[in-house]
Formats: sequence, C-alpha cells, structure tokens
Amino acid sequence: MKALFIGGTGTISTAISKRLLEQGWELYLLNRGSRNTVFGEIGEYGKLIEIHCDINDETGAASKLHGLTFDVAADFIAFGPEQVERDFRLLKDKVKQYIFISSASAYQKPASDYRISEATPLANPFWEYSRNKIECEEFLLRMYREQGFPITIVRPSHTYDERSVPLGVHSKNGSWQVVKRIIDGKPVIIHGDGTSLWTMTHNSDFANGFIGLMGNIHAIGEAVQITSDETLTWNQIYAAIAQALGKPLKAAHVSSEFLAAAGPYNFEGGLIGDKANSVAFDNTKLKRLVPGFTACVRFDQGIRHTINYVSAHQECQIEDPEFDEWCDKIIAAREKAIAEVKG
Repeated sequence: MKALFIGGTGTISTAISKRLLEQGWELYLLNRGSRNTVFGEIGEYGKLIEIHCDINDETGAASKLHGLTFDVAADFIAFGPEQVERDFRLLKDKVKQYIFISSASAYQKPASDYRISEATPLANPFWEYSRNKIECEEFLLRMYREQGFPITIVRPSHTYDERSVPLGVHSKNGSWQVVKRIIDGKPVIIHGDGTSLWTMTHNSDFANGFIGLMGNIHAIGEAVQITSDETLTWNQIYAAIAQALGKPLKAAHVSSEFLAAAGPYNFEGGLIGDKANSVAFDNTKLKRLVPGFTACVRFDQGIRHTINYVSAHQECQIEDPEFDEWCDKIIAAREKAIAEVKG
C-alpha cells in the first residue's frame, strides 16, 4: 500500500508514519524536510520517500507529484478552505482516499449535550481556527457528493505525545513553563473550577484508529472522531502531571472568561471555544469502522512517559519568563479580590 502524507512529522502524524513504516507501507512525506529528523536516519526506513517541497507552492508540488498515484493521501497541515481546495486540485486524480484532519473543536460551542458524537452539530462562534476547519469539511463533502472525491474526515481532540505536556493554560512557547512552576512549588492556573470534563488521547492510540481508516472503503464519505474513552476532570489532569513530577499540585482556579479578558494571550478560542466545555466522546462509529479498536494508554501512564522524556531532553524545556510573570499577576489579582471581598 502506498500513502502520501503532507506534513507527517507532527504530534499526530509522526506516530502514524512510524507505525505505517513498521507495517510495510510505502510512505511518501511531502514537506520542507526541516523536521524529518524525528525519524532518525532516513536510511533506517527503506520504504520512506521524502518529497522536499513547500505545499503552498502549488505549481512546484504538482511537478513533484507528477506521475505518482496513492492509495491514501492525508494532509496534516491544512487549516483553511483554500488549502483543501488546493489539495483537491493536486490530488483529485491521484488518490483512492483523501483524509482531512479536522478538529473536535469544530463541534457546537456551547454544546447542547456533553456527549459528543459525529452527529453533534458543527458551530464555534468563539474560534476562527474551528470555523475554518468547518469550512474545509463543507468543501470536501461537496466535492464528494458532486464529483466523487473519495474523502474521509477525521476529528481528533486533545492528542499528546512524549514531546509535550498537554495543558489547558500554557504559553505560546508550550507547556514547559507551567511544568517548571510545579517543580518550583509555585501555584499553577487551572481554568474554571477544574471540574469540567475532558479527554486526553495518546498519539499511539490515535495512530491505531487512523490507520484502521486508511484504505477502508466503509470510511469513504464519512466523518469520524478518534479519541480515548477515558474522561477526566482538569483537576485530575493537573494532579496526574504533578504526581508524575513527584511534586504537590498548588492549583489556582481562575474563570475562563477572566483569563480570556485579561490578555495579552488569546484564550477565548482555546478555552471558551474548546477546553472550558465539558465533553465525553462517543466512539461507537470508529469502533464499527475499525473493529477491535481500543485506546490503551491511560492518561496517568502516558503522562509519566511524557514527563520522563521532556525532563531528559533540553530542547523540550523552552522557558517563557513573560508568561511566568503573567501567571503571578493573575494569581495575585485573584488573591487580592478574595481578600477584598472578605473585607
């Protein structure tokens, strides 16, 4: 089997790429080559073919893809309708299945029901990222209905790997500064009261579900969410991270609305339009399409591996003093308000 991945070296796609190569797929990675070192020495993977190209250069990409056909193509870096329209032009006669990676954040916000399935309406007035994903889905479904373009839409939620600690509130540089605050015994911000429900999915589990959809004739024309069945509160998520660090958790609960309004960080989309909402995913459709699929990595187990990896790799420890100072200010304002109300 032959696959084309546009991107292919991110949190989700790296796990899928490695698993496909282990299974003997012939995998073409179309990207600029800047992060292909995640595969170590390319020579180790006899069936990995690199196509160095900027996919946004449509003419150049068309030249690189000339004469090639694929059983499956997936774009992991398409975020707007103009990008999937480009993919359609490039791949409409070259693939038996095109997989678009959408987002569970596209589901209705606020949700009318915390139980999320593929039948949940798509609507997110808080986050442009999610609205763009919805537009991508709408275009691809129209091409499927009108021109028979063989699409499958995949909706991941919060997926993590060994390289990053998944959090609700973090800096633009990632999660390390929050991890460092826990290590240093400082309070960390948890949005809301920490009791809203959330789902964390390890990328190895996501890869199993995704690969089960590849080349699957029953997945053509379908939208499918891939998540773990484990549901956690944000308090439990942060507690598991602190436990993996061997440190006590000092939680400072702050409303999502306050965090979004305080600036300068844009939390309206990521919190109010996503993580502040309680969700529990119904993966019945995935399990019907991929018999035997089970997410096996429990969060408290997966996060221990992540913490060990991040702690041992300096390149994962990107500090952000400005965000650290912002956290201190937010927490100080919270404490001051409590003291003033108490009189």
